[in-house]
Amino acid sequence: MSAHEIDYAIMGEEIQCVEVQLDPGESVIAEAGSFMMMDPEITMETIFGDGSGGGGPSSGLMGKLMGAGKRLLTGESLFMTIFTHSGAYGRKSVTFAAPYPGKIIPLDLQQYGGKVICQKDAFLCAAKGVSIGIEFQRKLGAGFFGGEGFIMQKLEGDGLSFVHSGGYVMERTLQPGEVLRIDTGCLVAMTSSVDYDIEFVKGVKSALFGGEGLFFATLRGPGKVWVQSLPFNRMADRILSAARPGGRNKEEGSILGGLGNLLDGR
Repeated sequence: MSAHEIDYAIMGEEIQCVEVQLDPGESVIAEAGSFMMMDPEITMETIFGDGSGGGGPSSGLMGKLMGAGKRLLTGESLFMTIFTHSGAYGRKSVTFAAPYPGKIIPLDLQQYGGKVICQKDAFLCAAKGVSIGIEFQRKLGAGFFGGEGFIMQKLEGDGLSFVHSGGYVMERTLQPGEVLRIDTGCLVAMTSSVDYDIEFVKGVKSALFGGEGLFFATLRGPGKVWVQSLPFNRMADRILSAARPGGRNKEEGSILGGLGNLLDGR
């Protein structure tokens, strides 16, 4: 394996954290702001890119700048943090916390052909040696109407990675040609063999009055997908709506919502 072989334990229920155990010399990379706690023998360093340390052009200064630029395209910070067991003996731990209620999903990339595609804000941490890059959606429909945008993250390598989902997470294994339609914001991750596209909701009434949006994601097997029950943007929208004077009525999301508020005297 080119990536470090790390051990881990996921703790918690509604708001989880993952404790990563490192042997001397082993490292884990993480998103800035996900750190929770660590043992004294663990040292931390802020780096450009993902710290995968591949050979060729990616190993120089230009490669690091390109890696940082790719992360900027996905809306993430230019920097990542690497945590290393700098002691001489024993196993030490560093813990990372989920940013909001949901589940932490461990992904052994070696089991999924060395590549998993995920939402641009789903990545939490990974063993050093895993490459965090960008994945462009090849289809115009997915690019313009995908909800999560034209750019997604890709995790490549042969080590452990951890992504975060909102609410409850469901795993589905799609057979060749099997189709699954989901809300565009509910996709957490998928293996690279899954075909991803965006489909328009048929029917004028469903599109205008359904309150579920005009598009949904179409996933076609073979491959594995991870689906979340509570996308962060949906949760944030509910919180903001409840914070407004008068809250939000039951017609939320539909074209009748504004009319309902008017009739209620709001």
